[in-house]
Amino acid sequence: MSTTDLQKYTKGGYNPGRSFITRALWYVVCHTFYSTPWVPFYGIKRVLLKLFGAKIGKNVVIKPRVLIKYPWLLSIGDYSWIGEGCWIDNLAQVTIGQNCCISQGVLIETGSHNYKNTDFKLITSQVVLEDGVWLCAKSIVTAGTVCQSHSVLAAGSVAPIKMLPYSIYKGNPAIKIKEREIND
Repeated sequence: MSTTDLQKYTKGGYNPGRSFITRALWYVVCHTFYSTPWVPFYGIKRVLLKLFGAKIGKNVVIKPRVLIKYPWLLSIGDYSWIGEGCWIDNLAQVTIGQNCCISQGVLIETGSHNYKNTDFKLITSQVVLEDGVWLCAKSIVTAGTVCQSHSVLAAGSVAPIKMLPYSIYKGNPAIKIKEREIND
């Protein structure tokens, strides 16, 4: 029976799309302004993300202690919130729509590994959160997931590959438990 051999690991041609210098500079900026609890100024965070190629809408809120792997692979729509302690590990594109709430401690993950190959090859796929999505505290969204309009992922849950619009999901793997109703 074959075994995993991490000496043979390959990124499979993966390229994050920017030079080593840009990635290193982003690392310093991210750990200075985002992953720290000391910078509560949302405007500065929006400007810095845009300087590194992110598409950031109006009045986006990015709380302290947030990690973002590559801003040039990130798009956040107007009035969306990124909660404290979130990690957006975007080796591939992450698109967050308007009026989305990404609560505390959420992990958005776009990479994984091919566990069937001995070389444990890196594989990546985008994540899309459509308008009005709410990812509750400590939930996880993995590569290839699409959370359709106004869907909700309950606290501590792991998203399935597709969440239907106006639906609430819970569990690991999350299953639809009911419809989301929004009242005035």
